[in-house]
Amino acid sequence: MRVHDTNRRGFASDNYAGVHPEVFAALADANGGHQVAYGEDEYTARLTEVVKAEFGEQAEVFPVFNGTGANVLALTAVMPRWGAVVATSTAHIHSDEGGAPERVSGLKLFTVPTDDGKLTPELVATEAWGWGDEHRAQPLAVSITNTTELGTLYTPVEVRALADFAHEHGMALHLDGARVWNAAAALGTSLRAFTADAGVDVLSLGGTKNGLMGAEAVVVLNPDRVDGLLYLRKMNMQLASKMRFISAQLLTLFDEGLGIRSAMHANAMAARLRSALEGMLADGSLPAGSLAFSQQTQANAVFAVLDNAAADRIRERVRFYDWDRARGEVRWMCAFDTTEADIDGFVEVIREELTR
Repeated sequence: MRVHDTNRRGFASDNYAGVHPEVFAALADANGGHQVAYGEDEYTARLTEVVKAEFGEQAEVFPVFNGTGANVLALTAVMPRWGAVVATSTAHIHSDEGGAPERVSGLKLFTVPTDDGKLTPELVATEAWGWGDEHRAQPLAVSITNTTELGTLYTPVEVRALADFAHEHGMALHLDGARVWNAAAALGTSLRAFTADAGVDVLSLGGTKNGLMGAEAVVVLNPDRVDGLLYLRKMNMQLASKMRFISAQLLTLFDEGLGIRSAMHANAMAARLRSALEGMLADGSLPAGSLAFSQQTQANAVFAVLDNAAADRIRERVRFYDWDRARGEVRWMCAFDTTEADIDGFVEVIREELTR
């Protein structure tokens, strides 16, 4: 029984999008007969093979239900209870996970403010100190996000610099890959190029924001720095009994490049949105000063600044979120199913409300 308007579109989050048709087909294919529970199924075995081919023979994969679970598990597995994680102040683990890393795992977060959502070795160094001091939580991990919460990108070179700094100081490097496919599509590289090959120790592999119904994974890239995930996943309520359905979804992203294709499309729609608005500012279709952009548009997010009253009027017609209302900053997200017509219609709504 359908209870929603399937023609309704928005730009609030790529989580608003439905399930990719190819993923639904894969779930149907996985649904026949019986398979062994708790990860001893053929789909999880195949996922293990695919992950090793993608990230290297040393890689291990642990499918989980959601991104917060993946992040908490990954960070718990790379440090003892007295450990601390250095991350940006905008990191999802700090600002959007309800304190789960600290409450569930007991770890400490040291956050660093950044203008673009990215860490550098110099920024990490501002909190990476105090080893051996019993009065300070011990900095034992660095966590970055690619693409970042501000829609910006780390290049493989930038990730390598952070990995080298972390490892030189006895710290592990975790990458929150909620939108890792968008990063790979924008960089024009493999996932491996800015993860395993760049020195990342453990990856939260996202899928839900790229067309999956609800499937993520922890991918161990350096087994020497990660311990106990087999047990931690169960302890933290992230072990699926019917794991074949999570694994089948993740497999579909790797099949015939679906993950990259979907992410490339979402990125292209964000670029179309920004380009159209920039063109209207340039030709006078939008009043001078009515709209500005606060971050680079490098993947599937557009961050803009406009008058709050105008933003509220636009939002009455097309849903999106404020990012920083104090400065009039909003976030517009594109997804695998965003169409050119969606973009063109949204641009027209923005034009109408900014020229009222």
